[in-house]
Parts: sequence; structure tokens; C-alpha cells
Amino acid sequence: MPAHILVVDNDAAVQDLIRLNLTRAGHAVESSADAESALLVLDDCLPDLLLLDWDLPGQSGVSLIRRVRAQLRTRDLPIIMVSERCGEHDKIMALESGADDYITKPFGPREMIARIHALLRRRAPQGAHDGGRAEPIQMAGLRLDPSTHRVTAGAHQLALGRVEFRLLNFLMHHPERVHSRSQLLDQVWGNHVFLDERTVDTHVGRLRSALQATGHQEHIETVRGSGYRFVAWDARAKLGWQATAA
Repeated sequence: MPAHILVVDNDAAVQDLIRLNLTRAGHAVESSADAESALLVLDDCLPDLLLLDWDLPGQSGVSLIRRVRAQLRTRDLPIIMVSERCGEHDKIMALESGADDYITKPFGPREMIARIHALLRRRAPQGAHDGGRAEPIQMAGLRLDPSTHRVTAGAHQLALGRVEFRLLNFLMHHPERVHSRSQLLDQVWGNHVFLDERTVDTHVGRLRSALQATGHQEHIETVRGSGYRFVAWDARAKLGWQATAA
């Protein structure tokens, strides 16, 4: 599927090479050399995907991602970070800042295009990862509504990131079943994703932190050596029953 892609890189040769390969793949490409000019492009016309380098002049690529995620209009924009930084800490920082994928330089054009296509596929409208179901689901005191992208517990609305929302959506649609990290990558991120399985741990931690506001973090259970599952019972009710039994 042809896409409009904004490439942010201050190396003109890299810009030209990326543009050449993406254009050959059928995509429309726009380029910026720094974060400020990229923000102007985003204000003018929202692309389908943002591909940006970490080491930009002035404001870094990580800072740009945070600014993009902070704005309502651009917070769901698919983002791929490219960088010569290959350390695990760097990759985690980029992903936690809001990048959907991370490519280490140097990279081949086929890998870049495959990752772009994988991200565009898995960022299809909500419902693709839960069998097409878009009806609200209620369980264990939580209500998740795919159509409004909201999670509530009684009168409290919980602030979940887009990945954490998809993760909770999938787990709630398959309660009590244990899912390995690789299964969650396939079902939540897409079966062509190139991310490390430990990425799942990072987002499970962020999901638990978001659920902590209403005490629902206990419903995301770690099954040692196997993966994660959503526990459907009401944690407070079970604790009360145990106290009574004692």
C-alpha cells in the first residue's frame, strides 16, 4: 500500500538513498534535515509514517518523538527510529520515548522497506488484532472501548499509551490464557515485527503502571518461564474471600 513518508535526517546522501528506495517501492517521500523543519511539515500535512535519525542538529530525534507523541493530532503517528547507536539501552530509550521500531545503521533497503510495511500493517484500524471485534469489553471492573480508545474503571479513566491499549485489548479478549512474549509480539505488534522479545516486558511494565491508579495492575500476571495473562477475577473480591476464609 503506497504511503506518504516523512524522512528526517541531516545527511543529504542518506536522505537521497532512502528517498530513492522508498520511491521505487511506490511511496511518496518528503524530507527534513532537523526537528524544527520536520514539525513544520507535520503541521502542514500529516504523513502516514515518520522515519527519523536520532542524531539530529539541535533537537535530537528522541526529543522530536516525545513532542510528536505529546500532541493529540500526531500522537498515533507510526514512527521508526534509525541510528548508529546499537546498545540495548539506546533502543529501550527510543522505544520508551514512543518509537514503534528501531533500525540500526547501516541497514539494507529491503530491511527498511520490510519494517515500514510491517509497521503500516500492524497500525491498521483497531480491531485487526482482536478478530475484528470493536464492541466494548468489561471484565474485572475494567471497561475497554476500542471505538473510543478509552479504558475506564468505574468513574476513573485510565491513561494508556497506544501500544499498552492494544496489549490490554488482546489480553482481555483472551482472559486466563497464557501468552508467550513471541505470541504477544505477533498478535499485538504484528507477525512481521523485528523487535526484541524484551520489548514486551517494557510495555507490560508500562501497562501495569497505568492500571495502578485503580489497583488493577494485579490482573496482568507474569507466568514464570511462559509469558503473561489477564486474570479475570476481581482481585479485591478474592482477597476479601481469603480473609474471610482465614
